[in-house]
Amino acid sequence: MKTPKNFAHYLFLARRFLKAGRLPALLLSVARKREKLGSGFAELADQLKLLQALCLAWWRGEYRAIDSRALLAVVAALLYFVTPLDAIPDWLFGIGLVDDLAVLAWVLRTWQTELTAFQQWRAAQSPEVLQIVERLPEADESANVIEGTLQ
Repeated sequence: MKTPKNFAHYLFLARRFLKAGRLPALLLSVARKREKLGSGFAELADQLKLLQALCLAWWRGEYRAIDSRALLAVVAALLYFVTPLDAIPDWLFGIGLVDDLAVLAWVLRTWQTELTAFQQWRAAQSPEVLQIVERLPEADESANVIEGTLQ
């Protein structure tokens, strides 16, 4: 499967987001948009939850066993998801999320090994640990965070 069109631009933005410490704000935006998805998008919501959980675990320093290119691709896909004016504008009811689904599918397929490793790590954690690790940052927390370095 080919890299989605304009994905390189989102990779560039993802790197800037991570360096600027803006990952928490992005994750809050993803959560807000994900909550607005209808029941017909349950699989998309589950995929977003997985990517969001990965980013939260990385941001909190609990899970760093990920290739930096995979992390960039995940953040880029989340940026693509929250951007309303991408290849197919999200306000086009019924088809606006088609390109978002394609980008997410590409990331999930391309980085399947990394995501499977994260899922295994996640499965080995207690529910109490996951509750802490996967808690969304507070709005003020997302504004005042210095991000971990990307290698």
